[in-house]
Amino acid sequence: MKRFIILLILLATFPIFGQEAITLEECYALATANYPLAKQTELLAKQNQLDQEVIATGKLPQFMLDAQATYQSDVIEVPIPNTNIQPLNNDQYRANLSVNQLIYNAGATDAAANLKLAQLKTKEHQVLVNLYQLKQKVNQLYFSVLQAQETNVLLQAKKAQLQAKLSEVSAGIKYGIILPASDKVLKAEILKLNQQIIAVKINKESVISALSSLLYEPLSTTILFQNSNIETNFDSKLNRPELALFNYKKEEILQSEIVRSKQNSPKIVGFATAGYGNPGLNMLDNSFQAFYITGIKLNWNVFDWNSNKKQQASLAIHKDIIETEKEVFTLNTRIDLNQQQKEIEKIEAFILLDIEMIELRKEVLKSADSQLKNGVITSSAYITELTNLYEDENSLVQHKIQLQLAKATYNVILGQ
Repeated sequence: MKRFIILLILLATFPIFGQEAITLEECYALATANYPLAKQTELLAKQNQLDQEVIATGKLPQFMLDAQATYQSDVIEVPIPNTNIQPLNNDQYRANLSVNQLIYNAGATDAAANLKLAQLKTKEHQVLVNLYQLKQKVNQLYFSVLQAQETNVLLQAKKAQLQAKLSEVSAGIKYGIILPASDKVLKAEILKLNQQIIAVKINKESVISALSSLLYEPLSTTILFQNSNIETNFDSKLNRPELALFNYKKEEILQSEIVRSKQNSPKIVGFATAGYGNPGLNMLDNSFQAFYITGIKLNWNVFDWNSNKKQQASLAIHKDIIETEKEVFTLNTRIDLNQQQKEIEKIEAFILLDIEMIELRKEVLKSADSQLKNGVITSSAYITELTNLYEDENSLVQHKIQLQLAKATYNVILGQ
């Protein structure tokens, strides 16, 4: 009978040929790839490309077309008699095309482009941080399913053992060795087990459905969740994506400082204007004329009441704020790691005690089995000892799953 039970457990534990299976790492990958937030990375890249193209237009010639028709109540007249200079018309017309070409702006355009690129990296890494936080949700759901899966294995093994014992008891009743009605106690216990199996099955299906929604991937209720051996390294360096995000934020501020430093730099622009109107540039010629103007101009804000300097100081303070946020995050993460390490050590100690208790329970059940066969005890007493053994075995299974969850949680907190 023991060999039969061991074989049943092995068959339930290892995947049947052709059965669909999934691992924790595969769930991580599906959550990162399929979660709607992941689409933002591509959208941010497209947005940045458009922003860069807009900034680059600042180096291209800028064309402006201007046309106007006006009527004014008075015009300039030359108060010199006998000059034959006709006064201007009250109605005047002008159309001109202007071209401005940036020659020099101290690299302000390139600085703006670099700032946009730094902002893109910050936003992209923020998406990665948000996606990384899904790992904890995946852990909770994955190991909940795994626990239900392993609990079902134990329930099926206990049921098989009770069914085998029922056959023995029925035979004992037939030959008068065992008291009548002993088989009914076993049958009632099997029915109770069937209830527990149904409850575990429904709970497992519910959690699989929740995990399937999180992964945006249909998962069969019969899929095998593999119980991989998760390892932790308590001496590993903290490698959370949030740390890189803090660095990207500081880089973004650095690029902002560069942009601010160039705001008051001199700007040189070449310009040209061609037009046609009445009057033209010669105000004494009262006729339609073509004209043009070309030149170069300098724009330099030599005094801004220290506005730029104050903006630079504000950015420096913002950088210090980010650095303090990084320090606080690192401190809190270290505290979480220490607590999680203690949790792992506690569960490992529980597992050692579980194994010791199970060995004792097996000896007690072995004795109860012999006593039942000889009619010394009732089926109820046997079921009590079998249930005690099952509860300890179930406690061991739960602690092993909790240990894997604690290790997986530790690795996520660490950034692995």
